[in-house]
Amino acid sequence: MPADPHPALLVLSHLRWNFVFQRPQHLMTRAARDRAVYYFEEPLFGDWPDHLDCRRDASGVTVCTPHIEIGHSPAESQARTARLLADLVAREGLREYDLWVYTPMELPVAAQLTPRVTIYDCMDELANFKGAPPELRERERQLFRQADVVFTGGHRLYQAKRQQHPNVYPFPSSVEVEHFAQARSIQARAGLSDPADQRELPHPRLGFYGVIDERLDIALLGELARRRPEWQLVLVGPVVKIDPTELPQGDNLHYLGQRSYAELPAYLAHWDVALLPFALNPFTEFISPTKTPEYLAAGVPVVSTGIHDVIRPYGEGEMARIADGVEAFEAACAAALAEAGSAAAAARQARADAHLSELSWDVTWQAMQRQIEQAAETKSAQTKAAQAGVKQLELAHD
Repeated sequence: MPADPHPALLVLSHLRWNFVFQRPQHLMTRAARDRAVYYFEEPLFGDWPDHLDCRRDASGVTVCTPHIEIGHSPAESQARTARLLADLVAREGLREYDLWVYTPMELPVAAQLTPRVTIYDCMDELANFKGAPPELRERERQLFRQADVVFTGGHRLYQAKRQQHPNVYPFPSSVEVEHFAQARSIQARAGLSDPADQRELPHPRLGFYGVIDERLDIALLGELARRRPEWQLVLVGPVVKIDPTELPQGDNLHYLGQRSYAELPAYLAHWDVALLPFALNPFTEFISPTKTPEYLAAGVPVVSTGIHDVIRPYGEGEMARIADGVEAFEAACAAALAEAGSAAAAARQARADAHLSELSWDVTWQAMQRQIEQAAETKSAQTKAAQAGVKQLELAHD
């Protein structure tokens, strides 16, 4: 078996591998095609001795879950986790590896590592999230000092982070067009039967999938459902960090829970409008929703609130409707429903298809990999220059 052409990749993430399939999963499954990838999740705590549970995912990614003895301080728990990670590196014989960080809070876990390069994939402004620890911003400053290259999950985030690091590149949400296009072909629609949990719902159906948390404008959804009882609002995804009892209720509001990535095209195939009903607040200022291009690849009209990375390019490019406030949002949904099957709808979809033809997670990963290798070359050259400088000083003193 030939050796991997690239060093192993150690990934520190705040997201469980088996949570919603999103940016980390898309990127790391591609990374695993030509390198060993170890996806290090945040620890589980309990009455057990420290140990590391590693399992090989079907994608080729090795998912590592630290199990840490409960009852220690956060700093001690991270030190214990760092030892497990260092032991993994030694056990696997990883002489050269890169470090990929999603969460600055876990930076101390990498304290014993000596990576070839450190990559910070900043997929959101985590410090703005509900319940974010106060030390997160300082940890991120430390990570900026250590990182050799920084990627951002969107253009709005890039504008903020490029002031903090000299080597930052924007990589907004991409899409597997062929996966979601299953929903739009007539043959696929016939083959993708309506999922049982929405099959009996009448049309029109307006749907959302993703994490249901503090970023959603639940008041908007509740009022939209009240104003339009004939519209069925379908929400697919886990409820996180908010009390489920606070979600608006109604005969036309349907919370279906989390579904797998593979199942999403079947839901989309039977929706009339796809929604991005995000609140406009600090939690959403920097988001770049992965579902925007996914909805469009499925051929479903999109209505979104005024999220920066949806407005540009999707709103400005007349691919999605942008509306803020319940009246405007309701009107945009009604317009999307009325436009169905028209020449205007076909033109809107053609614009979206042209844009999507340039998007691909494969292309995104390849571009990221080029930047990683350039960062490695730069770091190597700087190290050699520094060593040469030290040598000259030593010779001068002889």
